[in-house]
Amino acid sequence: MTLLDWGVLGASLVFIVSWGVARSRHQADMKSYLMAGRATPWWVVALSIMATQASAITFLSTPGQAYADGMRFVQFYFGLPIAMVVLSITAVPIYHRLNVYTAYEYLEKRFDVRVRGLTAFLFLLQRGLACGLTIYAPALVLSVLLGWPVSVTTALTGTLVVVYVAAGGTKAVNATQVQQLLIILLGMGTAFVLLLRLLPDGVGVLGAVRVAGRLGRLNAVDLTFDPSSRYNLWSGLIGGFFLALSYFGTDQSQVQRYLSGASVAQSRLGLLANGLVKVPMQFVILFLGAMVFAFYQFVLPPVFFNPVETKRIAAGPRAGELAGLEARHRQAFEERREKAVAYVAAARGSDAAAREAAAAALEAADARFGAVRADVSRLVKETRPGADGRDANYVFLRFVLEVLPPGVVGLVLAAVFAASMSSTAAELNALSTTTVVDVYLRLVKKDGLDAHYVRAGRLVTVFWGLFAVAFAQYASRLGTLIEAVNVLGSLFYGTILGVFLVAFYLKKVGSMAALAGAVAGEATVLAVFALADVGFLWLNAIGCAVVVLVALAATAVGSGRAAAGMETST
Repeated sequence: MTLLDWGVLGASLVFIVSWGVARSRHQADMKSYLMAGRATPWWVVALSIMATQASAITFLSTPGQAYADGMRFVQFYFGLPIAMVVLSITAVPIYHRLNVYTAYEYLEKRFDVRVRGLTAFLFLLQRGLACGLTIYAPALVLSVLLGWPVSVTTALTGTLVVVYVAAGGTKAVNATQVQQLLIILLGMGTAFVLLLRLLPDGVGVLGAVRVAGRLGRLNAVDLTFDPSSRYNLWSGLIGGFFLALSYFGTDQSQVQRYLSGASVAQSRLGLLANGLVKVPMQFVILFLGAMVFAFYQFVLPPVFFNPVETKRIAAGPRAGELAGLEARHRQAFEERREKAVAYVAAARGSDAAAREAAAAALEAADARFGAVRADVSRLVKETRPGADGRDANYVFLRFVLEVLPPGVVGLVLAAVFAASMSSTAAELNALSTTTVVDVYLRLVKKDGLDAHYVRAGRLVTVFWGLFAVAFAQYASRLGTLIEAVNVLGSLFYGTILGVFLVAFYLKKVGSMAALAGAVAGEATVLAVFALADVGFLWLNAIGCAVVVLVALAATAVGSGRAAAGMETST
């Protein structure tokens, strides 16, 4: 990192925090603090929704996901556009008509306080933990840059967001997210363009695409129906639909974004715009990771992308073993680079047999290279029990720090921090709102003044910030962050969605039946997750289905008993 990079990064962070505080001063009433006065135009709603979802995990871990596993993760989002249409028709007008502060407030109006309390609790638990993951991503960046412990960097990054969220509430979140998304687009766009320009002479974009495709990194669509597979067309369309339906329709961090819309039409436009943009945006980010993979076919990559682990081993008793693996790594790379160059040349010709022979040689060389990396991974885990032998979270970060020119490094890291701050701010804002409205105002103090609840919201924001920072200390043990955050969501989203679908569409179902369905649904999801080999996206559909079926069954049993009682009395 040069002085120019630090200047770009520092100026970006100071601008975001200052902008959030300045644009949201003097908010003394709940409507202004929690809902931004319900005056947000559709384009700000859209940008806020996208910025909330696009965390630092998206821009650090997703390229690494494509580097290690290809682009099949994009299928995760295939159900999202459909979900946006459904929510625009159903949830948006209901929430606006009832003038609620939270999605769970609606459930008490439909059922009772028990159903409201259970769903609010599930949200607070899931989102509080997920917030820790979004804080961990930029903390990881600072830890690598400065050599500081992750515990220090998580506290630092968490504090930056808490300052302006606690000060300005929803208005501060919306105001800063527009600026943050612009920084994100500029930083990641610049990195993408430079990556393509840095490809070796004679390879070009087409050659890189051919290499990445041959080695399985452009596997964007898998038509196989396999419940144990995490990412295929069917899990994306079905499981991804239910996940998106729950995330955008029942998760307060997203619901609060479009509840601040000036009207039903403005909120709908914001959601639909997100549905149009999200899949292409995710495709581009994954394609960036695939191109980083192709780049490292021709340029020597690190033996292990997490520099902290390799430095630790190099300073310990097994340093000689690491040195031997590094020598094997260089040899395997040179062999693979030679085969990659030969394949690019063969792919340009018309000789199909020569092309297939060159492809087979490249695949064999890549397998040998992968075997060396597997040995390094084992060494990492053997020398430090509990260490994560996967380094996908560090791939894009190392590429940025070691390959991109001065100034651009600071810009890309500013984009990463902007992404983290935008999503973390929305999460803390939603956690604060849900805690104040669904717990404190409803169960503790019902007759306070608006100023009192605003102060409570600020204190609760600080509490959840501390909670998230504490959980972030364990994030390194959860593997690839982009998967970890989605697995965590899938453990709860299906159940919560099932309750809302019952509320929206099954008018004969009462509170006790809905509560029974929610308990059964969550128990089923946790049991399937622990005991069965099922891709996590399916948990969303399973949880939702169990809630609906149990609620209907409980209603039928209750109706049958009521009918029998009437006959007996007659």
